[in-house]
Amino acid sequence: MKLEDLEIYNLSMDLSDEVWEIVLKWEYFSKDTIGKQWTRAIDSVSANISEGFGRNSFKDSRTFYYYSRGSLYESKTWFEKAKRRNLISDEVSVQMLDKLNRLGIKMNNFIN
Repeated sequence: MKLEDLEIYNLSMDLSDEVWEIVLKWEYFSKDTIGKQWTRAIDSVSANISEGFGRNSFKDSRTFYYYSRGSLYESKTWFEKAKRRNLISDEVSVQMLDKLNRLGIKMNNFIN
């Protein structure tokens, strides 16, 4: 199996691209505060999945999968801040929350 065959990896890559596109449209202050943090957190999800995938033991791999899940939860916090501060529309908010939650469920299933 290759890294690119992992559904959680592909979903996290797609989600990070979506966040990138959203944040690119913001004004400087919003980008510099919430945008950078959200982008780093969501990018960390796929980065930790790939690092865990490259480890030699399941125990080592699982540690990075846990880091990935932590980054996903951090990104949910930055998403919520963006939503509360009216940086994303209600329509985008509903879609994004659904994707974040779906990825969380799939990650939990993958780890277990």
